[in-house]
Amino acid sequence: MCGIAGIVYTDRDRPVAIDDLKRMCGTLIHRGPDDEGFLIKGHVGLGMRRLNVIDLVTGHQPISNEDGSIWIVFNGEIYNYPELRRDLERKGHKFSTHTDTETIVHAYEEYGEDCVTKLNGMFAFAIWDGRCEKLFLARDRIGVKPLYYFFNNRYLAFGSELKAILECRHVPRAIDRQALDAFLTFEYIPAPLSIFSAVKKLLPGHLLVLQNGKVSTRQYWDLQFNRLAGDEPELSQALYDLLKDAVRMRLISDVPLGAFLSGGIDSSSIVCLMSELMDRPVKTFSIGFDDPSYNELEYARTVAKYFGTDHHELTIQPDIINLVSDLIRHLDEPLADVSIFPTYLVSKLAREHVTVVLSGDGGDELFGGYEWYVADKIAGYCHLLPAAVRNRWLPAMVGLLPPSPRKKGAINKLKRFVEGSALPEELRHFRWSTFLTEASKQNLYSEELNQSVNHHDTCSRFTAYFDNCGEADSIWREQFADVKTYLADDILVKVDRMSMANSLEARTPYLDYRVAEFAASLPSGLKLKGLQTKYLLKRCMEARLPPSILKRKKEGFSIPMKNWLQHELRPMMEEVLSPCRIKKEGLFNSAYVEKLKADHFNGVANNSHQLWSLMVFEIWRDNYLK
Repeated sequence: MCGIAGIVYTDRDRPVAIDDLKRMCGTLIHRGPDDEGFLIKGHVGLGMRRLNVIDLVTGHQPISNEDGSIWIVFNGEIYNYPELRRDLERKGHKFSTHTDTETIVHAYEEYGEDCVTKLNGMFAFAIWDGRCEKLFLARDRIGVKPLYYFFNNRYLAFGSELKAILECRHVPRAIDRQALDAFLTFEYIPAPLSIFSAVKKLLPGHLLVLQNGKVSTRQYWDLQFNRLAGDEPELSQALYDLLKDAVRMRLISDVPLGAFLSGGIDSSSIVCLMSELMDRPVKTFSIGFDDPSYNELEYARTVAKYFGTDHHELTIQPDIINLVSDLIRHLDEPLADVSIFPTYLVSKLAREHVTVVLSGDGGDELFGGYEWYVADKIAGYCHLLPAAVRNRWLPAMVGLLPPSPRKKGAINKLKRFVEGSALPEELRHFRWSTFLTEASKQNLYSEELNQSVNHHDTCSRFTAYFDNCGEADSIWREQFADVKTYLADDILVKVDRMSMANSLEARTPYLDYRVAEFAASLPSGLKLKGLQTKYLLKRCMEARLPPSILKRKKEGFSIPMKNWLQHELRPMMEEVLSPCRIKKEGLFNSAYVEKLKADHFNGVANNSHQLWSLMVFEIWRDNYLK
């Protein structure tokens, strides 16, 4: 696992300065505290910071082919590299290390840009091919590992994190207003946008080539909807075999490893499979809260005891607010997912014992675990109600109910469901992840910001995915959109930044592309059967997990932010969202911000999502624009 960065000038007579490259990599030390390496060949500069995981002795980067004509810097892990290496050696390639990085170089020699189709893993890499003066960037299929880039016709700069690119000269820091609108709407910024208009993210499953002064990108992989043959028992066994092999591949490591354990079916299944495959107890790590409605430690303890793991846990206290500024700095750009806090702290806890963890991320999107899939199904029946009931009476009655301080609860779910009915029909699937309506934007945004943002463009970046999955049924269309948006640009960003902030490598067996392709081809009735979520996954694991884990409801990895904003975080909120500051910056209507705060303090409404997003943006602005 590494952090990578580089610069390539289009003017071949302009040399890259080593100090520029070192500054870029200096921002990535947390991603790779064990080693650094640089390559400068005139107008080309590649750099990296390394976290030792595989081949601790000879894995130094950059790494080249036999004659030094091709060089690579690489972030991630290639889990099938032993098999791929043997195949390449049979074809005559000579290896000088035992690392997975060198395998990519020789695969590129053999297969060209199509080498990415041979790789099973998480990756972002840059290859310089001196034979044809070409820079080749690639990002893994699902988007587990990040890659940013900037190009202005004079040079291309790339990096694992945005902050590395900001170390380059003449990178404008103008805010992308569309990205800001997307962030305030959905709490994250969808690729290829970044918060800065000049910097882009390479999309998952895409390649970028710089050659002859021109940049081009193309997609090399996507999820395809195809019907699998087989009855329920056959498909259940096939899923088990796939998951077990995905876990097996991710146990390859020259350093200690463990697993995140929430007590949900996804992480519990991973721990189960690790226990079957390992000859020692699995090290597991869990986070809990003082607030009982947010605390899931009892479930994690049940699983840990069942499989005899070496279990470690931590209970989060409200003094976590001291982490706010540091965590937002690690994010590089605004992300308002409040689960960054427990993710950071469980990563910190795990790093005290291991260097690598396996996580259950991706199971909800691929196997239908989110409650919003159930909500969408129920919403279909709600359309049978008279329009007046749906659009006026029900919202008016539900609006009179005060929000509950509990994590979810029936009242909070009902309010969220009804509020989603006010969204345009094409956006209703996103009712659970949309936090700013068009009406609210008109009140919150300044006149200048409202005029500069195309709200339709923001929404279309999400709804377009509904039309990109062929003849799939409605459930898979929703899952496909979630994989492309919420999973790639929220969940995986959060896990990558918070684990790497602690120099911890997180691996995701559910996002093995073979598992993802299998899930894409399952009948949706085997994912959401009636109102039961993750039906086939539960069937697959029913003889292997405690019954209480199989039957528990989906909770999610969250914190009591709505309560903290009324108490522990209130002084910070009053400072960063003060009327004076909001007026001075000119992006938002200070009077409306004050109303959001007052309604939240008085218990009239739960405005935690809107207020926390604004806080994140303002604190990010202090870190990166002042």
